[in-house]
Amino acid sequence: MKTKTKIWLGIGACVVAGTGAVAPGTVPAGANTTMSPHPLAAAPAVPRLPSDVTVAQAMQHGKPAGEAGEQGGEKGAVDLPPDLDFALKIALIRGHLLVGDELVKGGQWVAALPHFLHPTEEIYGNLRGKLKDYKTPPFEAALKSLANMVKSKKGGDDYANALAVVNNALDAADAGIKSHQPDWPGFTVETALEVLKTAAGEYQGAIVRGRIAKPVEYQDSRGFVWQAEKMIDGVAPELEKKDSDAVRKLRAGLAELKKAWPAPMPPQKPLKDYGTVLSDVSRIELTAGSLM
Repeated sequence: MKTKTKIWLGIGACVVAGTGAVAPGTVPAGANTTMSPHPLAAAPAVPRLPSDVTVAQAMQHGKPAGEAGEQGGEKGAVDLPPDLDFALKIALIRGHLLVGDELVKGGQWVAALPHFLHPTEEIYGNLRGKLKDYKTPPFEAALKSLANMVKSKKGGDDYANALAVVNNALDAADAGIKSHQPDWPGFTVETALEVLKTAAGEYQGAIVRGRIAKPVEYQDSRGFVWQAEKMIDGVAPELEKKDSDAVRKLRAGLAELKKAWPAPMPPQKPLKDYGTVLSDVSRIELTAGSLM
């Protein structure tokens, strides 16, 4: 996986250099809008690109982030190693629940519901056969129970208890993955980067003609970014032993990226265009290189 990460980081530098070529809310001309969560992993080798390459040129080496980003991240990460693939899907479930919980706490029950349905509809089926490998108890029924709580707008202790049951299963999954990893902090950073790539694809899908026309995709991307930050914060003490300056820059990069999502309910127009968000993610990836 580290080889693939290095390839992506190299392209990331080119994307950063050429971000200005993408107009706000647009997709590079001729780009394929089908998203893979790791858009460059399918390429067996990536030629060295000139330093002035544009985003459109860079993305020709793989599928650009697009409206189907979450589908790719949740269903189609076949190019990732098994542990990373499983960890990514668990993290995406957490991201859904994170933004869904934000909306519930804000009284936005209708807006919250899709984020409690997506884990079952789009992710769990691809996890079911792998749960035993990571000593994770089945939790589909718990996900459905939680979604029903939100659908019926049943808050209080009932909602909190249903959410806790799901979180306990996700904690077990994390523990199972951790037992496979000799460098848990580095692996966590690697997983968080995959989550950010999926977030960038969701953000692109939210924007239509310069407006945030798809609030669910906007909220998905927010949840994924916030989840990636939580993951990095969780291993920050260990990461600081590797490279404290990189951790400082990583946190600053995440703070800058988060400015695209001022609140769970989206503004009418994006505060950052997709090209800028992609550039922010690429800079974070470059910074994280010494931590993996």
